[in-house]
Amino acid sequence: MTAPVVLDHRASGYSLRHAYCLAQACALAYKDPVTIEQQAATWGFDRVRHHETRFTPPFPLQDTQAYTLAGDHMIITAFRGTEPDQIKDWLTDGTAPPRRGPNGTGRVHHGFADALDSIYPDVKATLAEWRDNGQSVWFTGHSLGGALAMLAGAWMYLEEPRLAADGVYTFGQPRTCDSTLAAAYNTGFKDRMYRFVNNNDIVPQLPPEPYYTHVSTLRYIDSRGRVRASMPLIGGLADRVSGLTADPFAPATDGVRDHFIDSYLKALAKNLD
Repeated sequence: MTAPVVLDHRASGYSLRHAYCLAQACALAYKDPVTIEQQAATWGFDRVRHHETRFTPPFPLQDTQAYTLAGDHMIITAFRGTEPDQIKDWLTDGTAPPRRGPNGTGRVHHGFADALDSIYPDVKATLAEWRDNGQSVWFTGHSLGGALAMLAGAWMYLEEPRLAADGVYTFGQPRTCDSTLAAAYNTGFKDRMYRFVNNNDIVPQLPPEPYYTHVSTLRYIDSRGRVRASMPLIGGLADRVSGLTADPFAPATDGVRDHFIDSYLKALAKNLD
């Protein structure tokens, strides 16, 4: 069981405690609206807005959901990830032709961008309305939600600079864009983007290169649950092997186990201790 979150509304920059709080916000995105609203009040936010679009088959991303919390000093938009039994649906879209990126910069994963498009106008309007006190703005998401958080940050940075996020934290995020957009993002979000990957989590390894790549500022969680700012290639390979052999009865499922948001929360809580 993870420790209760104590969210600092004046947080700025990078910290593991802030990462843990935003991971809690990611976990909350999987809950129903009533639960989200109750937790928002507990965390000290007085405004909540839900963003949701549902699609009908054959669109591979069955629905897109997020929520925004606002207080006097902080705004958080958390994008919901994909349920485990639906991951295969959007990964099959990984080789689809990429589409034009924000403001014509680079190319992005077509399915992820379409999913974001369905709620982006509402997210943007909410931030424009609620950012009335110079609040810091944070985007976060787990799994598919991480891809949407990263892309929302890219769109606002390149097309709506006045609404640009102060920080983006993602957990188990898949690859989302080409190297051109990644380079622009790395410049604009230097010291503001943090991409957490838990050991053998399979999702950050997909969709395949060279179609798509990752943005920088990796925070790697090793097989012992320690958060590392970097991991050398040889050491990283050895650590992944160590993670695979941690459960000798189910090594093939390690990549899925490492992907669950609860696994990220457990590791981050351990680092806080």
